[in-house]
Formats: sequence, structure tokens, C-alpha cells
Amino acid sequence: MTAQSLAQKLLARASGRDAVRVGEIVTCKVDLAMFHDSSGPRRLQPMLEELGAQLWDKSKIVLVMDHYVPERSDDARRIVRIARDWARDQQLPHVYDSIGICHVVVPQHGHIRPGLFCVGGDSHSPTGGAFGAYMFGVGSTEMLGVVTTGEIWVRVPRTIRMRWDGRLAAGVAAKDMMLALIGRFGMNGGGYQAVEFAGDAVRALPMHERMTLANMSAELGAQVGLIAPDEVTRDWLAAHGAPDVDIATWSSDEGSADEEHVFDAGALQPQVAAPFSPANTRAASELSGVAIQTAYIGACTGAKLEDLRYAAQVLRGRHVAAGVRLLVAPASHADRDEAQREGTWQVLADAGAELLPSACGVCAGYGDSFGPDETVISSTARNFKGRMGPPTTQVYLASAYTVAASALAGRISDPREVLQ
Repeated sequence: MTAQSLAQKLLARASGRDAVRVGEIVTCKVDLAMFHDSSGPRRLQPMLEELGAQLWDKSKIVLVMDHYVPERSDDARRIVRIARDWARDQQLPHVYDSIGICHVVVPQHGHIRPGLFCVGGDSHSPTGGAFGAYMFGVGSTEMLGVVTTGEIWVRVPRTIRMRWDGRLAAGVAAKDMMLALIGRFGMNGGGYQAVEFAGDAVRALPMHERMTLANMSAELGAQVGLIAPDEVTRDWLAAHGAPDVDIATWSSDEGSADEEHVFDAGALQPQVAAPFSPANTRAASELSGVAIQTAYIGACTGAKLEDLRYAAQVLRGRHVAAGVRLLVAPASHADRDEAQREGTWQVLADAGAELLPSACGVCAGYGDSFGPDETVISSTARNFKGRMGPPTTQVYLASAYTVAASALAGRISDPREVLQ
């Protein structure tokens, strides 16, 4: 058998094989199935009842209420009530209700570890790949098969390695790395294959930033986004209650990548994606004349603890421009609470930030959204027309650094101008 990539090793373990070949179809045993209030019970419950089927292993199922909370309409209340009632009736042991976004809450509770094979009822489920787990998103009918059998088939993907040499400059973040990749390769550039992030710049990233890389492999069109686990992974998981993990086994063999691209992290500038696609990306300096009314720091890809710290670096001792709203929705209660304990939130509040609930609402287009003709710079992952407001709402995507700098200036700005 030829050299095995990280993706191949993970699929070999999940399928009970010593090795697998690219293009093979293998049946994998699932270690974890995650879904939320929008993707889960309201769709799964009626199908399970019609089949008369039972859940295969409740200990391996995680339910998170994050999309329709806090409930702002009768429809939202109905959807969340279905989820809560079903979780109670099924006596699910792992339910996280209104404490943050699933892609952040689940790893923070020790559920994602190197070597695991996981599926999620959400397109940003590849976030789990930041920990050296094989994790991807599935639809409700596929999830039905998973929760009743504990298995799913996968075609072994090719591995596309994105190697970032050097180190990121101050004011440049993982979000900029991903926007640059999506801008270059497009939203189908990953070809539903395995994208592996590697190189000195990736290894230098804290876990929150690695999660952003894996998360936005979805916008790159990959099935999974993977990072080989190391001491950073092990230490972060230990701090979040996970048992001691194996980091030695889970790395790619030399020469196992089917395709490799090399980038200079030190040359990367802050990036911004203009409406209406994450692939419509250019340097922030090229959009410096665009006036904004709202700056939003939120979502699984833009409001973790590290993102809040980045924004605080820019905003410390300053105040947002007159007429600009700065809205901050921390990715989880844990991130919010730590930001408050360490003083990061106070910096944001002093600068004029308004605290929003830790939930998916604004990013996913549920509940509150932005107004017609409003121009927003946002740390979210997607800026499709009509997603976060009416079709005339203009949403620009950027890192928390750039969102904060733009809030100060009242226009899209390069954060390096403030951090000098």
C-alpha cells in the first residue's frame, strides 16, 4: 500500500482496515453524531417514528440548541420545543441548550478528539478536523441512517495539502488565510476532497484559529479540513476535560498528498470578501473607501475567544465611529465568560460594543438580521445575497481584526494601520 495521508489513516481506522486507497468506498463506524435544533429532532423524529426505529447509541449523540435560540417567534419556539421534548423523551446524555454554537460548544466539552470519525448535521461540521478528527456535514436522511445504524459509507478522498510557510504578521489571522484560499481556488476548489492545512504558520496557530481553518474548508468546497494534532491540540483538549489523546499516530506520511500548494504566510495581507460570495476576495486596502453602518463579530468562524482578543487589541482605548454599530455575539458562553474574566470584554464594551446572545441567529438568518441597503462588515463565513438580511443588504467578510478596525473608521480598513 502506498503512503497514507491523514484522511486515509482516519478512514482506515473507522472502517477497520490497515489502509485504504483513494477512490475506494468504505463503510465507517461513527464515533459521534452531532446535530442542532434546526437540523435535528424536527426532521429526525417523524422519520424515526415512521420507521419504528431506535437510536443506535445515545452516548454517541450530541444535540445543541443554537440556531433558533433565543426564541424570537412562534415558529422558533415550536422548533426548539420539539428539540427539547425529544431530547427529554430519548434521555439523551449530551444536550447543550442555548450556551453557544455547536461547532465551538462540542469540542469545548471534550467530544472531538484525534482519530475519531464524526458526522454533523451542519455544513460547518468540518471544524472537527482542527483536532485531527474526520468530521463532515450530512443531510437529515443521511443522519437518519447514522443514528439508527451507527455507520455511513465514504469514498476515500484525495488529499490537497495547503502548506503555509513562515509566520503571519500582526493583524493577520486564520480568517485571512481562508479568504485568500477561497478567493484563489473558488468555492468548489476543494472538490469535495480532503484539504489538509500544514506548515510552520499553521502549527503556530492556537486551537481557536485552527478551528477557523477547518471550519471554512466548507466554503472551499472540501468534504473535510484537517490539521495533524500536536502538543497544542493535546494541551487544549486537556484543558477542556478530554482524556489524554494520541497525537503521534495521526499525521500524513511523506509523499501522501495528491496535490500540494505552498504559500508565504508572512506576505499575506488582511483580506475582505465583498458581496455576494466568500470567493469575491481582495486585500482590505483595496476596499478602504467602502463606508459601513454595522460591524458584526459573531459566528463559529469569527467570535471565538481568540477573535474577541484580536478585536480588543484594535479597540483598546478607542471608540467606534459615530453612527456605526459594533455588535458582538461570542461563539459560546465559555468564550464570553473568559473574555469577561480577563478584561477583554470590558475593552470591547468601552469601545461601544453591544453584547448579543451566543447563538447562530444573525449569521444563519434566523431571528434578527440586518436592514435593507445596510452595509455590514462581518466575521461570519458567508455573505450570500439575502442570507443575513434583505437582498439589498451588503455584507463584507473579514477577520475580527479587520471588523474592529473598520468599526473605528466607519469604513473598511486595514487593521495594521491601527496596530502599528
